[in-house]
Amino acid sequence: MKRGLTAFLLCALPLLGARVPAGTPLEIRLTDKVASETMHAGDAVHAVLIAAVILDGNVALPLMARVTGTVKQTRAASGTDRALLEITFNRIGAGTYETPMSAVVTGVENARETVDDKGVITGIDAGTTYGGRLNEGISKLENNDRFAGLAGILETAKQTLKIEDPNPNIDYDAGAELTLKLTAPLDWKGPVAGPESKLQPFPNEAALPDLVNREPFRTTTPPVNGMPGKPSDITNLMFIATEDALKTAFGKAGWALATQLNAQSKLETARALIEDRGYREGPMSLLMLDGQDPVMTWEKGNNTYASRHHLRLFRMPQTFDGKPVWVASSTQDTGIVFSDRDHTFIHKIDSDIDHERAKVVNDLLGTGMVRSLALVDRTGIPQGAMNATGDVLQTDGRMAVLLLE
Repeated sequence: MKRGLTAFLLCALPLLGARVPAGTPLEIRLTDKVASETMHAGDAVHAVLIAAVILDGNVALPLMARVTGTVKQTRAASGTDRALLEITFNRIGAGTYETPMSAVVTGVENARETVDDKGVITGIDAGTTYGGRLNEGISKLENNDRFAGLAGILETAKQTLKIEDPNPNIDYDAGAELTLKLTAPLDWKGPVAGPESKLQPFPNEAALPDLVNREPFRTTTPPVNGMPGKPSDITNLMFIATEDALKTAFGKAGWALATQLNAQSKLETARALIEDRGYREGPMSLLMLDGQDPVMTWEKGNNTYASRHHLRLFRMPQTFDGKPVWVASSTQDTGIVFSDRDHTFIHKIDSDIDHERAKVVNDLLGTGMVRSLALVDRTGIPQGAMNATGDVLQTDGRMAVLLLE
């Protein structure tokens, strides 16, 4: 998904009686679980809009508008048939207002499935997963008299490690996020004031540029054998909030605290990769800011560990408006590859980190806990920098600053 930064909210005006053209993308979050093996044609699906739609700089469709869809077709995985799920979305509303619309799915965020140009979601082939290949290998060994004993050893190891067979069905929990595309113009005459309409000016806003530009902006890997760490992610978010408020806001927005990186979490990561499934609290590699470890690490995924939204939060020594100051580096993992340079598996990221900045801002705005929002220019931010694993970081260099209730 590509998302516009919500800095427009600082100057945007409501656009009453908007006609939203066909082809406009809508970003939504499911409020129901959907599953190819349990749903039937005609079943209702409910969601909310997680990014306001802007036309000519004005709000046309409000953040958190209700969206309703209908299952058009569904098929559980069986034999050589992959799972299928097609949902068309036909209603949108806010408050007491509701109106018809016509939209299809064009993408599922952080998912292992594919979506065709008609909006049909197609499930995975379980046989091509690591787990499927493991099962195929064990089966071949079992049919070979010389290696049948090895097959038994591998099967025992699989059971000991509690590795389950991959589930090839399409299962999205409430909270999964999709991109839709309007297939016909949408006439909206309802309210356009979402949670963002309650934003207030920052107290002492003139002091924000100095505050932002005094903070370190580049994370590093930990030092090794007395050698300094490698430069890595660039910070792109600042929060002025108590720790409890941050935990509440991210929790309400559907994010999860990452678990510590240790032997147990590494094993669970391996299981998630073998079973081709998500790991909601999956660990993150350690990055430091100005020599300090992050206080919190948050993530949001779906049904694959290969991709996820994630950020690291660092507590700064300053306060603002009597509240603690935090900075964060946020990126979206988009896949896992083997690094010849690092001799290990690493996540690749979406290089345009401003998109992830917008994602976090939109998510927290939707909670209603953001009191003030600003986008602040910074000096000295490198252009075309790379993170520690070699991904390019593209950014306009600005930092989004959020003051939480």
